[in-house]
Formats: sequence, structure tokens, C-alpha cells
Amino acid sequence: MRARTRGESEDRVTGAIESQTAKIPSVGFLTAAIASMSASALLRAFGKKQAALFVGQWAPAFLLFGVYNKIVKQHGSDAMNRA
Repeated sequence: MRARTRGESEDRVTGAIESQTAKIPSVGFLTAAIASMSASALLRAFGKKQAALFVGQWAPAFLLFGVYNKIVKQHGSDAMNRA
């Protein structure tokens, strides 16, 4: 029985994560970003400055997740391994 290397373990974990995130449509991440910006604006309007800043900072993360999701759907993380 061959011992697994760190890279093989990481590839399995990455593949599992990507198979789950690939099920989420890209518009879902965009919707989440817009929702967090809207929630932030509402919180700010109600005087909850700290909460507004916290929630408003989620938008860039959601957008980055969306970009990553799109890249993985088009190219996959294991493109180098297949080549």
C-alpha cells in the first residue's frame, strides 16, 4: 500500500470543494455580493455603523468566490495534471 503524499491529499480536498462549489450558479455569488451591499446600506441607515462595515466587507469576498468558481468551471484545478 502506497502512502499518500501531501499533494495527493490536497488534490482530493480541492477536488471535493470544487465539485460542491461548481453546483452553485455564478449569479448566486453576484446576488450574495449585492445583498451584502444592500444590507450594509440598510444597517448604516439605521445607525449600526460597525455592523454595516462588517457586512459590507463581505461583498468583495463573494465576488472573488464567484470568479474562482467561474475559472474552475471553465478550466478546473487539475488542468495541469491532465496535460
